[in-house]
This record gives sequence, C-alpha cells and structure tokens, in this order.
Amino acid sequence: MRVLIIGSGGREHALAWALSQASPPVTLFCAPGNPGISEFATCLPCSPLDLEGLANIAECHAVDLTLVGPEAPLAAGITDVFARRGLGILGPTGAAAELEASKVFMKTLCRQYGIPTAEFRVFDDPGDAAAHIRQAGRPLVVKADGLAGGKGVVVAATVDEGIGAVEAMMVERRFGGAGARVVIEDVLEGDEVSVFALCDGTAVAPLLPVRDHKRLQDGDAGPNTGGMGAVAPVPSCGPEVVDRITNDVLEPVLWAMAQEGRPYRGVLFAGLMLTADGPRVLEFNVRWGDPEAQALLPLMDSSLLDALDAVLAGRVQSFAPRWRAASAACVVLCADGYPTRPRTGAPISGIETVAGVEGVLVFHAGTALLEQRLVTAGGRVLNIVGVGRTLSEARARAYRAADVIEYPGKMFRRDIGARALGKMRLAPAESEVPV
Repeated sequence: MRVLIIGSGGREHALAWALSQASPPVTLFCAPGNPGISEFATCLPCSPLDLEGLANIAECHAVDLTLVGPEAPLAAGITDVFARRGLGILGPTGAAAELEASKVFMKTLCRQYGIPTAEFRVFDDPGDAAAHIRQAGRPLVVKADGLAGGKGVVVAATVDEGIGAVEAMMVERRFGGAGARVVIEDVLEGDEVSVFALCDGTAVAPLLPVRDHKRLQDGDAGPNTGGMGAVAPVPSCGPEVVDRITNDVLEPVLWAMAQEGRPYRGVLFAGLMLTADGPRVLEFNVRWGDPEAQALLPLMDSSLLDALDAVLAGRVQSFAPRWRAASAACVVLCADGYPTRPRTGAPISGIETVAGVEGVLVFHAGTALLEQRLVTAGGRVLNIVGVGRTLSEARARAYRAADVIEYPGKMFRRDIGARALGKMRLAPAESEVPV
C-alpha cells in the first residue's frame, strides 16, 4: 500500500505515525510534510493547494490512496480532480466540502432538515449586522462565513465586542473574502465536544469523542485559535450521548447531504455543544481535526487502514472501531505572538530527551530545519501527547514532557483537560507521573 498525506502540521504527523504502525508496512509520502513526518514518510515539496501538482505526485509515485489533512484543498475540489484522473482519494467532493467552507450553507442546511443548532441570522451588510447586535443587547456569536483557519469565530460577551468582530471580519477583512458574510447566532451553554465519524455516503460510524480547547489562555480566556490542546475520551460524552448524537445529528446530516445531491464520503467532524436540551451543532468540519486527531489516533486499537478501507469500500455500516482502555491529552506548544503574528526561527531543544519515553508522543506542527538545526516555523510549533491509564496520568505525562522542550518564546496552556477532570485549573505539579 502506497499512501500520500497532504499537509504539513501535527494532524498530518499523527496520521503518518498511525499509518506507520500498519502491518504489512505502508509506504508513505507527504506533501509538503515537516521534519517530524520525514521520520516515516518521503516528504515532497508541493503546496496543498496545487491540486494538479498533487495529482501528478500521486501518479508519479503510484500512490494507492491519498489522505487530505487541511480543509482548503477539499474546499477547492481536490477530490474531484483526483477522481477525474482515476486516482484513489478519501474525502468529500468540493460540493460536499461546503459543509465546512460555508457557515451559511451549514446553518441553512440544519434549519431546513431539522438538525439541532443555535438560532441564527445571516448578514452581508456590516451596518445591518451591527444594528442586529445592538438591538439584541445580549451575548452573541459572530462567525465568518468562509474558511478562517479556526479563528473566524468570536463569542462576544458585550455589544461592543460583537460590533468589533463584525468590523474586523466585514470591514477590515481580517479573514479576506471569508468575512464577506457573517452568521450571528445565539450563545449555547453546556459542554463542548468534537465527535468524528466515518461516512461512506449512506452510513456513519462514530469515533471516540474528543474535547478541544480553542481559546488561547488558561480558563478559556483570550481569542480563538486553531486549537491549544485536546483530550480523549470525554467523561460527559459516554455511549448513550454518542448514540443520541448519531441519531440526532450525524445520520440526519448524512441524509440531508444526499438529498441535496452532495453525498458525503470521508471523515466528518461535528463540533457540538451538549446542552440541557441535547446536542446542538456548532460547526461541521470535513476532515480530521487538529489537534483532536493527535489525541484520538493514539487511542485507536483498530488499524487506521481498516477504518479508511471501510469508507472506500462502502462498508461503514458493518465497521466497529476498537479503542484502547486509555486516555490521551495533547498540549500544543505555540510561538510567541500566536495567533496573530507568531515569531519564527527560534531553535528548539529537548525533543531528543522525551523521545522514546513511555506514554509520550511528539508531533511536529510548525517546525523546519535551518542549517541542520530544528527551529520554529509556525504559530503552533509542537503537539505533546501523553497517553495513560487515566486522564490524570495522560495529562501529567504530556505536561512534564512539554516542560522539558525549550525554545525562546514558548507558550502553552496549563489547563488542558482540567474541565474534564472537574477542575478548571489543575497545575501539572499535582500529578504523580514522572517523565
């Protein structure tokens, strides 16, 4: 089996690591990859948005299957390009990828087909949007319609914050064309959770729930980011809750997409709020989450290749993924200045110290080799994953390893997983597991 992974972050490193465990061995390629991925795969210099170039790579290297990490190539129609050339790829078509690429499409679909989500309105004029916020006079959520790297959502506690978000998105165009329209919706209260599902167009197989931590700072303060960490499993999202999510959200959205002539095949990521009235959809993503995949994949006891084959062969209905009796915690180490203007080029040390430590995995997210030295090359630099019998143990391993790794300007949250343990602030020193 020859597999091409598209992307260069921690999610793609986690996918490469998971596929490297396959037996018989898989030959891996990654475009463009990163220094960590190069341990498992041949990295090839090609932009994730050069769709024809990526198809050429797949043909040249006789690739059997291509996996797409980031959302932008899927929204641009990479699955359609590969299909026209008879190349194997796992992911939704460009039309189906609009489920993530347009918040307006997603929310309208939910309203039309009765899929539970927050009440909302759509605006393409900043004056009208600001007037709505003033009239409401309560906390609201402002979302850019298009792709914004996970940063195009503002939970506005005040009218001024809401209007400021509208101005940033629609007037200043902080996210380019993604902010030409906005969705303004009610704030939901409850526990936030991410549930992934394998989809073959007609059936879904939910995976283990994960909790992401979007805000930059401890205590869920600061701006939204691409993700500061994740834990799995989620205590508040047991089998009965997953069954309800499957019945109320996953199966209905798969049916709705089929009715719209956009059958969905691939990995579907539902971002949900578990409210007192049941699960409510916050967003849909059309690929593995980042950093959720980094916490999820180390817990998979099934072969990742078997899971992907179930999608490709249309046998998701009979596929039951197996999971380790363990927990995982992923802590994202960021560069100073993230998420607005991260500073790069700082030398990284300490990875070799934690490499091979039981229960610790290090996934590269924004790194590069400069004159044979590993340096920071992005906002999210490294993903430190701890795996243990309990979440406390997994979290302890992740944080102790995170403290060993050094580079100028290193920043990370100290409370990843604290809410799942019932403590909003839990210092790593409280744990008992050494690295």
